[in-house]
Amino acid sequence: MNNLPFNTLGLCAEEIECMHETYKALKDKHSIQFTGHIDFQLHDFEVFKNLPGFSLRNSYAIKQENNNDAYILFVEVSNKTKHEDGGFISTCDYQTWALSYLKQDFGRVKIRKETLIDKISELLHPIELDFEDDRSFSDAFYVLVNDFNKASKAINRDFRNAVMDLRHDDFIIEIVNHTLIIGNNKSMHYTKALYLADFVKKVASQF
Repeated sequence: MNNLPFNTLGLCAEEIECMHETYKALKDKHSIQFTGHIDFQLHDFEVFKNLPGFSLRNSYAIKQENNNDAYILFVEVSNKTKHEDGGFISTCDYQTWALSYLKQDFGRVKIRKETLIDKISELLHPIELDFEDDRSFSDAFYVLVNDFNKASKAINRDFRNAVMDLRHDDFIIEIVNHTLIIGNNKSMHYTKALYLADFVKKVASQF
């Protein structure tokens, strides 16, 4: 494969094939465009702060008629796993994340599927934002915020419906003020990338 539209430095053949399959699926459905260098301020997000290391390998824009483009990010993640002899082995993984800019300031928000542990913890430490008029959403998702007023206004019924429509069992949405990112720590796969692209495209067009 010559002239591939992404950085192949350091990739093995299997990784190149996976990245190319993901790129092609996105290109076919959304006509993505290479962005060039953009600083998305990824270090502001907690989902990346706990990693041993990460870097943005490539980014692509999903063009919108309202000019509020959404973005697909190919992220290289460094991991350290403990070996039997007590030492550590460094490995790299490649993940897909999606990003959108929001018109309204949400404050800091994290949304993920709610677990039994979350439900028990909430009884002891009620720090979650619940929506009394939308129990199906509150029962399904764990919403942590730093500004209840901002978040309760911004996370309106339409936004909650967009999240509910995602119907994905393992993802994290994190919002820092006007910037939303969504993904998970699983390796890149084109079906997940399409799922995330659909979501941020909807968010960019509506919110």
